[in-house]
Amino acid sequence: MKVLPENDWPKLVRPGSRVFLGGGASVPQALVRSMLARADRLTDVELVHGHSLGEFPWTAEKYEAVLRTNSFFLSPAVSDAVSRGQADYTPCPMSVLPRLFREGPLRIDVALITVSPPDAEGHCSLGVSVDVVRAAVESAGLVIAQINPHMPRTGGDTLLATSRIDYYLECGEALPEAERPSLDARHELLGRYAAQLIEDGSTIQVGLGNSPEAVVRALHQHRQLGIHSGMLNDALMGLIRSGVVDNSRKSYRPGKSIASHVLGGRELYAFVDGNPDLEFHPSDWVNAPSRIARNDRMVAINGARQIDLTGQVVRDSSGHHFYGGVGSMQDFIRGAGGSRDGQPVIVLTSRSDDGQHSRIVADLTPGSGVSTGRSDIHHVVTEYGVASIFGRSIRERVARLVEIAHPDDREELQKGAWHRGWLPKYFTMTGGARGGVESKLVDFRIGRFRLRPLHPSDMTALQDFFYSHDEETVRLRYGHRRDRMSGESAYKLAAVDPNRDLALGLFDRKGELRAIGRFYLDEDGDSAEVAFVVHQQTRRVGMASVLFGELAEVAAERGIEMFWASVLPENHAMAKLFLAAGGTTKDPAYAPERYFYIPVAGVLSRYREFQRRRVTKKEEK
Repeated sequence: MKVLPENDWPKLVRPGSRVFLGGGASVPQALVRSMLARADRLTDVELVHGHSLGEFPWTAEKYEAVLRTNSFFLSPAVSDAVSRGQADYTPCPMSVLPRLFREGPLRIDVALITVSPPDAEGHCSLGVSVDVVRAAVESAGLVIAQINPHMPRTGGDTLLATSRIDYYLECGEALPEAERPSLDARHELLGRYAAQLIEDGSTIQVGLGNSPEAVVRALHQHRQLGIHSGMLNDALMGLIRSGVVDNSRKSYRPGKSIASHVLGGRELYAFVDGNPDLEFHPSDWVNAPSRIARNDRMVAINGARQIDLTGQVVRDSSGHHFYGGVGSMQDFIRGAGGSRDGQPVIVLTSRSDDGQHSRIVADLTPGSGVSTGRSDIHHVVTEYGVASIFGRSIRERVARLVEIAHPDDREELQKGAWHRGWLPKYFTMTGGARGGVESKLVDFRIGRFRLRPLHPSDMTALQDFFYSHDEETVRLRYGHRRDRMSGESAYKLAAVDPNRDLALGLFDRKGELRAIGRFYLDEDGDSAEVAFVVHQQTRRVGMASVLFGELAEVAAERGIEMFWASVLPENHAMAKLFLAAGGTTKDPAYAPERYFYIPVAGVLSRYREFQRRRVTKKEEK
């Protein structure tokens, strides 16, 4: 390892050389400044790098005749250089980039990197960026390092022997800091929806952007999460410090948070310095889908610029203009998809940041590149809810994605779906959420279920629910024998007017409907008929009681004072439910049909007391 002879750059970087620049928070800016000071003596140099923080002086137009940038991730400055023809963009997932360096077509001649000062054994640390730096160093003919005392020493596969460094330049510079994403009410809502998909004990990956950031910020009530992610950022540090992440239930590398690079602020850089609970490895190791899949309950959380109604995701472009890059998204979506109980999740606001354009579209903007195919995504989340589309037909996924689009865009999207034959003509949108997050998780002794309003897209779930009933259930629920539930009939049951009536469902973690509660408003507006159906396999655990209480919450908000229901004499369970809720009837037990009248206030009072008892028991545990 020799001191860099700064006047010898033309000898070190020969004409036509490909030069790698360390990225992220590890851009060797002192080396860049030194090289650019002699740029007039360089010839046809290609600079290769990924996502980087800080300044990009090499993209200035004055270097156009000497330097050409080839980036795998486009910051605004590099994106502008691409647009004016001074730079190139190479789309490639992070897991594959090291192979391009080692085997071609992007073999590296010179690697410019940042490292920590060497230890007593003569090893520097790659610090906050191992990612593709390791492969660049191993494949480069010449390695030049900026030794920066501000670079943290990190654990994992980060050590680099000084014998591998040909030249060095000592220069202490504070690492550039990433701005925390700016979040608004839309991000808060989508974060809360996405958080409901993530079970305690899951392992998570988080991509760049404000929507993925919002999900992490919504996870502070979770427990025993793990981290296996390309990037470690400030938000993930917050989960570790709060105890939400302890990696105790990881099936792969338990006890350790795994990442390939760090992007954040000064506090984060201090946090990773010498932290034995963190491991950093190269991108082809961290991002290998087969390795990601070894984590059970792996959840990949990534943003998108646009998604069409069939589930095709656009990440790195807006029409013919390129932004950002492929990054880790493809790797982790495929890895999470192969994980046991894994979930690839796309999160995005329903409209663009300027509010002018729907991000959910019938047709992708011409020129847009599909970064993730329609068959790979499990869930899409906006501030209007969750569309679970994995394994669903085009009809089902189109219906679900229309429902989570901005309300002002749904009619046009629906017309587009009709035009393409994706939705039946009887399918129309009705209303939207009743304010706030419209779904919640409810724990019963048999497991956790999601409670939410029924949507038109639940027509298939309703059909499956109906055909799972035995004859006795059908007779008691419908008052007569019914042996068929057509798609249109199921649609009509699901597509209630939410401003008048209400239908709530309890769904298991696979999305199967397990109980329904609904009310139908009477003409006077003061009373409503209620009805419930619970699947045979989930009875006697309190589902009808919970649904009754939730219906009462909404009814009270709307000024409804009385529920009523007609019950066949053999339906003892339903009669018992209404009597326990304060209901009365004048009909004898042997009457062919009994009518119960239940004050909403009484149902609500008992339900709130029930909730208080559940919270007390949970806190005692």
